[in-house]
Amino acid sequence: MEKLILDLIAKSQNTIFDNMSIAFNILGTGGIFFVIIGIVMILNKKTRLMGIHVLISLGLCLILGNLLLKPTIGRVRPYVKFNRAIIVEPLKDFSFPSGHTYSAFSTAFSINYYDEELGKFMMFVGAVMGFTRMYLYVHYPTDILGGVVLGYICAKIADLILKQINVKKSEM
Repeated sequence: MEKLILDLIAKSQNTIFDNMSIAFNILGTGGIFFVIIGIVMILNKKTRLMGIHVLISLGLCLILGNLLLKPTIGRVRPYVKFNRAIIVEPLKDFSFPSGHTYSAFSTAFSINYYDEELGKFMMFVGAVMGFTRMYLYVHYPTDILGGVVLGYICAKIADLILKQINVKKSEM
């Protein structure tokens, strides 16, 4: 079923989607773009707590996603399994969960606690990020779903941590 979904998405290949997908691939690599968002937020007193939330959430995702889940599950990427050429650099790590997707969604869910409008926009960015990962044939649909769920869990844990240490907006 997952291969069928990937193949359906692959049938939509065109120059515009290729370029957009490559741009999102670069944007999400290593979660750096989302870390920068968190750092920029910390620099502004009005968004400082939101930025801290984003960075805690991203840190949790890194630990749980890259250091625990990816090596434990060890899922081979779809382009390797199905011997497909791809338009981006081959990846060396495992497929599940999608790091690009959990970075985007942990940022989106974290922001959503403080600013629903911006949070919804970031969820749209996350959805596009997830789609492009499948379009590039580097992730299965369940890798994307796993990334969304992990992003939510990490944002929720970050929220609980901040509440536990009783950080308030007025203290920032």
